[in-house]
Amino acid sequence: MSVKLSVVIPCYQSASMIDDVVRRVRATVQQRYHDQEYEIILVNDASPDNTFDVLRHLAEASPNVKVLNFSKNFGQHAALMAGFSVSEGAVVLCMDDDGQTPPEELFKLVDRLNDSCDLVYARYETKQHSWFRNVGSKLNDKMACSLIGKPKDLYLSSYFAAKRYLVDEVLHYTNPYPYMQGLMLRATSRAANVPISHRERKQGQSGYTLKKLFSLWLNGFTAFSVKPLRVASLLGLAFALLGFLSAIVVVIRRLLDPSMALGWSSTFTLILVMGGLILFVLGLIGEYVGRSYICLSTPPQYVIRDSLNCEASFSGSAATKRGA
Repeated sequence: MSVKLSVVIPCYQSASMIDDVVRRVRATVQQRYHDQEYEIILVNDASPDNTFDVLRHLAEASPNVKVLNFSKNFGQHAALMAGFSVSEGAVVLCMDDDGQTPPEELFKLVDRLNDSCDLVYARYETKQHSWFRNVGSKLNDKMACSLIGKPKDLYLSSYFAAKRYLVDEVLHYTNPYPYMQGLMLRATSRAANVPISHRERKQGQSGYTLKKLFSLWLNGFTAFSVKPLRVASLLGLAFALLGFLSAIVVVIRRLLDPSMALGWSSTFTLILVMGGLILFVLGLIGEYVGRSYICLSTPPQYVIRDSLNCEASFSGSAATKRGA
């Protein structure tokens, strides 16, 4: 019997919550599918708590629960890539491990997929994230519109469903900096939203710190567009013209008033501005060059230390990413 639905859940410090999330997923999916027609894929992103022990018990109790355990923390998007690599469903649905993305509404996303829609994101009616997560989401949305061509009316979220062909296309990406929204939108323009409620987090705190959010934003910023380099070039040109005009003004004023004293403060300020701009541009170029070097050295997106109920699902590419 073919698998119709794969539910992929990245897990990090969710030992106290993931059992309830899986129970709710089961209760919802079993209203439509038999156990052989769906699978739940849980990816432990090297949680420092006992999350993997909880996942192991879930896998031992149910053969349609697959578990992957990372050797170190590679991030949520790498966890999604790993989950994709062992998924078999005709539709793949991704959600969070904290219960804020309600499993009871997952078929709203799945049922929206049709001939005219390959990818469906949940649009939260009211978000229950912290203020800096909300600010980060808004900045990420602006970036996605300008850099990866996201339609302005499309809302991106971590709760989404995609067709099989789209997941297979995303798996062709082997660089060490996966950015899921960019990969998805690069492969299809047939994306839509479905309104979904966003629940309050009952336990624990989000695994996303300000540092991790910035890292994720930087991945999307540099992985799919050269526009930042073009912006840096335009800034450099603008400041060069400004400096040239300032020099002309100083020369004219000096000719009109030979007794005018040359201002060291203005000279110092100009050097400071220009020096800062040059360092900014060089840093941006260095980021691209550094990432290109890392990609050429082919480090893995992730390394799997343990896997449960996954042996028959590993593709050749996924198997090479497994730890010893």
